[in-house]
Amino acid sequence: MIAVTTTHLLILSDRAALSWVLTEQRMAFPARRSRQSRALTEGDEIMLYTTRGCFRNPTRDLGRVIALAEVSGPVRVLDEEVRLGGRRFPEGCPLQIRGLAPFREGLVLRDLVPSLTVFPDPATWSIWLRRSSLPLPAGDAELLRNALRPLLRPYAETVDQYRWGSAGR
Repeated sequence: MIAVTTTHLLILSDRAALSWVLTEQRMAFPARRSRQSRALTEGDEIMLYTTRGCFRNPTRDLGRVIALAEVSGPVRVLDEEVRLGGRRFPEGCPLQIRGLAPFREGLVLRDLVPSLTVFPDPATWSIWLRRSSLPLPAGDAELLRNALRPLLRPYAETVDQYRWGSAGR
């Protein structure tokens, strides 16, 4: 039997959380998002999306798809919950990041919204991003993957650009 994988857009709206996800190659989920997080299964493809507010300057930054990854283990209750920005994340899963766009680069999602079926009304597309994860129809995943791949660099060459503390971006 061949396993069918799904592609998910994982939505990150905080730079500290983004730094943690990229550094740890893990995703953590709040308890109230348990149903969404349990939709991810090992082998699923992940596209990491950073919101306009992720870097604390929504007038300058754009929402971008910045990474391509794979879920490399099951979503489960963590032995030790993750705490970021005063929030608790009791569930999570490991990721294998396959490629990462340089800092403040990546695929600007709003430019492709009219071509994506996951957003039923392009005028209100951003409402669908108020969640941790958004499953993508196969055609949308292919369109995004094809547009994203040329922008990606090897993880090891790019991840330091997203680590916070020394640069204070």
